[in-house]
Amino acid sequence: MISPMITLNVNGKDRQVDALPEMPLLWALRDVLGLTGTKFGCGMAQCGACTVHVDGEARRSCISPIGTLAGKKITTIEGLSPDGQHPLQKAWEEVNAPQCGYCQAGQIMSAAALLKAKPKPSEKEIYQALEGNLCRCGTYLRILEAVKKAAAL
Repeated sequence: MISPMITLNVNGKDRQVDALPEMPLLWALRDVLGLTGTKFGCGMAQCGACTVHVDGEARRSCISPIGTLAGKKITTIEGLSPDGQHPLQKAWEEVNAPQCGYCQAGQIMSAAALLKAKPKPSEKEIYQALEGNLCRCGTYLRILEAVKKAAAL
């Protein structure tokens, strides 16, 4: 069977993906396009490691078929800020939020969607927005501090 070419707009550029429409976006990003910042965690949309933005909203890429994403704007951690100067990325570094770092791209992408929708969230709103992002190292307090710091910027 021949795979159809699917055009995805990733980080502001149209990219051709030669894959079946049911391929999860996560694998298209990592294996086809070479964008490895988005991580595989559980494959069931439960951990948040694979979070990207689709039309500005946080979405789990591990369960998002590429065939449903043509014409939508996809942003990965690599596209959040070309030079790593997004307020969240800067705050993450300032408070030393990551330990192992594996979940951090997903954490940052979820937080970025929150701050775009609500620039000055309460602590409760931050918790709610990030509750689906798991951190095995348990750096939740530093993550919370980083999101608060970024909101202040």
